[in-house]
Amino acid sequence: MSEPTRRERARAATDREIRQQARTLLINEGPEAVTLRAIARQLGITAPALYRYYSSREDLVHHVRMDICADLADDLTADLAEVPEHDTVLQVMTICRGFRRWALAHPREFSMVFATPQSGKDALSADPFGRIFLSVAGKVLITKQLSPPPDDAVPLPMRADLEAFRADLLATIAHSGVTVPDDILSIGTAYMILQFWVRLYGQVALEVFGHFPMLITNTENFFEIMLADLVADAGLNIE
Repeated sequence: MSEPTRRERARAATDREIRQQARTLLINEGPEAVTLRAIARQLGITAPALYRYYSSREDLVHHVRMDICADLADDLTADLAEVPEHDTVLQVMTICRGFRRWALAHPREFSMVFATPQSGKDALSADPFGRIFLSVAGKVLITKQLSPPPDDAVPLPMRADLEAFRADLLATIAHSGVTVPDDILSIGTAYMILQFWVRLYGQVALEVFGHFPMLITNTENFFEIMLADLVADAGLNIE
């Protein structure tokens, strides 16, 4: 592979500056401050010049989101490196705790990635965070530690969406290097994974946005209780 030319290196450097400036605006002023005009002003270039790099604000925001997800994935990977490979239940809990810790430390980045409506649907396999989360889910699946509901217990109105979700899960887990047979990831299992994520996300989002019930003074204890319940409901045994 040939070395990049000086022009290519300059373009890559400018691209990094654009994304870093977008991230700085996000952190300091919030998602609504991330505009092409504001970024161009900070970099000392014209707004039209940015279209040589990104076709629209939405295109830029998508790439910033992927950068944020990659940073979160790096944090979680570092956390997982401290957990024994065979202890898949502890890996699940480590990821959940790491996600909450990162979200509380990066509320505006959390908001852009996890609480801002997107114009298009990103595949799970394109999301570095999704790959980390589901690679551990794949390890849990192949060890057959879950106790999912039978397929016929899944509400009928949800089954079509869950079929698509299941296919995306299988593709993403395979992309992470874990092969899960189709028969192990049933519709009931996909339903359980979806419920797990919704409950985890719900508590974390309430904390990040300061909407947790006022009577709960120790949200970390509440999180640990909720996490233990999630793990137990999935049929996993904490060693």
